[in-house]
Amino acid sequence: MTDQVLVLNATYEPINVCSLKRAVVLVLKEKAEVLERAAKHLRSATSSFAAPLVIRLTYFVRVPRYQGRRISRRAVFARDGFECQYCGSRTRLTVDHVVPRSRGGAGTWDNLVTACSTCNLKKADRLPTEARMPIRSAPRAPGPQVFISLAVPNRPSSWEPYLSEDI
Repeated sequence: MTDQVLVLNATYEPINVCSLKRAVVLVLKEKAEVLERAAKHLRSATSSFAAPLVIRLTYFVRVPRYQGRRISRRAVFARDGFECQYCGSRTRLTVDHVVPRSRGGAGTWDNLVTACSTCNLKKADRLPTEARMPIRSAPRAPGPQVFISLAVPNRPSSWEPYLSEDI
């Protein structure tokens, strides 16, 4: 049993993971409804109810696009499936700038890819076309699933119907 709860927007889009305590507060204030319950029961002096695993907000929350989310090595690796975007290797991973910083490349989601150290050294400060190293998938800002998988690596099976595999 995890003490983390998946939070869905009113449109059933996954937006966050929160603590069990926060989820209970949202449900009791009628700001959210419980979609999936755990076998564990929460008790008070006068009542008892099943602990929530998945809740849905009763109102729509405008979530800013994930372009502005904090970029980290782990998030880039997770977005790229923990494999080199040039050769597919899963060992000795680094972060590579598609347009090198020496050529004005920024540290943004659409300019960072996962690369093994061998490919990163081979590419050096060249563009992928100059190095004849095509990128397997175009870099882009990740969806909320990447951040949810980083927050809860061993997520409950009851979350799976609510999480799409399109990362």
